Amino acid sequence: MTTTEPSRRVRASRFDAEHPHYRWVALSNTTLGMLLATVNASIVLISLPAIFRGIHLDPLEPGNVSYLLWMIMGFLVVSAVLVVLLGRLGDIYGRVKMYNLGFLVFALSSVALSLDPLEQGQGAMWLIVFRVVQGVGGAMIFANSTAILTDAFPADQRGMALGINNVAAVAGSFIGLVVGGLLSEWDWRAVFWVSVPIAILGTVWGYHSLRELGTRRTSQMDWWGNLTFAVGLTAVLVAITYGIQPYGGHATGWTNPWVVAGLVGGVLLLVAFVVIENRVADPMFSMHLFRIRPFAAGNLASVLAATARGGMQFMLIIWLQGIWLPLHGYDYESTPLWAGIYLLPLTVGFLVAGPLAGRLSDRYGARLFATGGLVLVAATFVGFLLIPVDFDYWVFALLLLVNGIASGLFAAPNATQIMNSVPADQRGAASGMRGTFMNSGSALSIGIFFSLMIAGLASSLPTSLRSGLTAQGVPADVAGQVADLPPVGSLFASFLGYNPIQTLLEPSGTLDRLPADHAATLTGKQFFPDLISQPFHDGLVVVFLAAAIMSLVAAVASALAGAHYVHEED
Repeated sequence: MTTTEPSRRVRASRFDAEHPHYRWVALSNTTLGMLLATVNASIVLISLPAIFRGIHLDPLEPGNVSYLLWMIMGFLVVSAVLVVLLGRLGDIYGRVKMYNLGFLVFALSSVALSLDPLEQGQGAMWLIVFRVVQGVGGAMIFANSTAILTDAFPADQRGMALGINNVAAVAGSFIGLVVGGLLSEWDWRAVFWVSVPIAILGTVWGYHSLRELGTRRTSQMDWWGNLTFAVGLTAVLVAITYGIQPYGGHATGWTNPWVVAGLVGGVLLLVAFVVIENRVADPMFSMHLFRIRPFAAGNLASVLAATARGGMQFMLIIWLQGIWLPLHGYDYESTPLWAGIYLLPLTVGFLVAGPLAGRLSDRYGARLFATGGLVLVAATFVGFLLIPVDFDYWVFALLLLVNGIASGLFAAPNATQIMNSVPADQRGAASGMRGTFMNSGSALSIGIFFSLMIAGLASSLPTSLRSGLTAQGVPADVAGQVADLPPVGSLFASFLGYNPIQTLLEPSGTLDRLPADHAATLTGKQFFPDLISQPFHDGLVVVFLAAAIMSLVAAVASALAGAHYVHEED
């Protein structure tokens, strides 16, 4: 009787850490967590027009642009800044504990977001504050899920497990575009309500099923390291965000003293962080991990790939919503939903390649797949340059599919490369640093690629806009004023699914004074796309060339990371 009791207990519950199926329980739970976090990072992007209509706020009015930027960036900035700290706390107090707390914070903040009782500026502030809180929950999930998987799976299966987890993470960002478009057509509050039952399920399931397997490391809190890292990275990311706003007659805000101060001060604080971490007894993050080549090179490749991918996502959305979809008969108001649908080949390619690349990298090493995937990503960026602005969709879809496959070839091997290279008691902090690089790349992509696109548009859009408006009877002084406005207004209007020309001319009341046929032409589906096509292509050349160069540099970093390295514990 006594000899069979242990085996019965093992068979009784698949949630026991010793059960052979526990690793799959951990995989399914953490995959749900990553999916929830990344879906919510993008679901708001596509739903912003409905959200701002719901709180009766025009985000494109000069005084309201900050609300728009923080609705886009708040979640990303908090996720980027806090993941290292929360991963480190996972190393100290338990990764499962921090992960489960993240699900709970996510659930509560989602309820608060959906119950926003205010309107206009106050309503926007309510949403921004609780999006930041939601970002804290997302950072807890993001920081610890990879470490939990690394603890649960042996080295020869981690690539497959992290591949599935990465598929959920990246696919979630595109699934959010479709789900957000559908739900916002019904009710903007549903965009937030949809997360509540999933977050509650994840919270209950996680507390019931997940077990602490990681090696805990007893240490004191590194307050100065945490402070310099959090303030420094926040200053840099916020400064880059505000760099895309016009300032002092310039199309962008890079000459704004506050932006310059944020960049310089943030970099100095991050330098101070490195100095502090090399001198304190219990650092927030052990800088010696960067002496491990697979860790350092893998993270460099990760941040460059994330920046290029994020920039591509924003540019493709603007391309579809501002030009291609209106040219093909879609109303501006419906373009956010259809842009998400037309981008689905990207998700399909990633879903196909991600798990397969993870499994193969377990057998053959990460270098071939991560490096080859990034080279192929760069090739697709060049492909986007070569097709016309009004493209045949099958060519566009093929490029999207190949780009998704290539990104899938890179993602899981890269994650495995990084996580296999660190000691067991550093996995939480290492996972957090990896998350910081990825989330920082996504945040940086907005500032970098919007600025590059604005620079491309600023050279040719004003002339095209002035001549096109005057040809339709718009007074020369009004046409000149509109043409001299920074291009960022037209980009944000396209991104939000607004009619750009209507948005530009409404404040002057010019549309009401024009003949009906001229007003209809100006606000129709052909005028703005035809007007902006060539200037937009000039901007695309700059943007996608930069993305291709980033991807090739990331490919070199992946090649230098080595073929197959697993940190051996004593």
